Amino acid sequence: MPEGVRAENLLNSIMETFADNVPKHKSVSLLEEEESNSVPSQMNKLFGRQKSVHHVLGGGKSADVLLWRNKKISASVLTGATAIWVLFEWLNYNFMFLVSFALFLCMLAQFVWSNASGLLNRSPSQVPRIVLPDELFVNIGVSIGAEINRFLGYLQDISSGGNLKQFLMVVMSLWAAAILGSWCNFLTVLYIGFVAAHTLPVLYERYEDQVDDFVYSLLGQLQHHYSKLDAGVLSKIPKGRKQK
Repeated sequence: MPEGVRAENLLNSIMETFADNVPKHKSVSLLEEEESNSVPSQMNKLFGRQKSVHHVLGGGKSADVLLWRNKKISASVLTGATAIWVLFEWLNYNFMFLVSFALFLCMLAQFVWSNASGLLNRSPSQVPRIVLPDELFVNIGVSIGAEINRFLGYLQDISSGGNLKQFLMVVMSLWAAAILGSWCNFLTVLYIGFVAAHTLPVLYERYEDQVDDFVYSLLGQLQHHYSKLDAGVLSKIPKGRKQK
């Protein structure tokens, strides 16, 4: 069985399993169903979202890939990422080895191309040259630097803002990230994020109503427990002075 078809079957199996475990809607009358499709029900979308999932993801070709509009392309991308992860994580291939081997193959192909004309008594053929534009690296560096500076600024604002609740939430998030990093390496974390990006959006788009009900129910329980914690512990901790 091809890898693309295997990945597609795996995604369909995950969707069916998810559909069996999420809470179902109760049967309602025709009048109640019409009311559920009215404007107030649209305000109950996850995080107050009013746009489609495809539009939230950018609405371009990348969104089509993440939402499996073309199953062959999406399965190929996911299979390629899986192959890269298997090479580095399971087969323990070294990145430098793969880069050197790929460059060797490219140089060998270029050598054969440039010398094949002489062996066949033909005029020498022009070998195409690969030149990456400088603007590509500049834009990548600027984008990465801007995101890093924004993240560092956010952490500094939280640490000096005097809001104890936000500070504790960020600390707990960093602590959870540290635990996740101790369980697996950075490549595995990237792969998990890549697989999540290619499965969670399409699952949410297909079972949007069930997911919204489940998430809001879960958030309600978390809010209830947090209110108890706030009333019993957090509200009694003195807050620092806010900087002007």
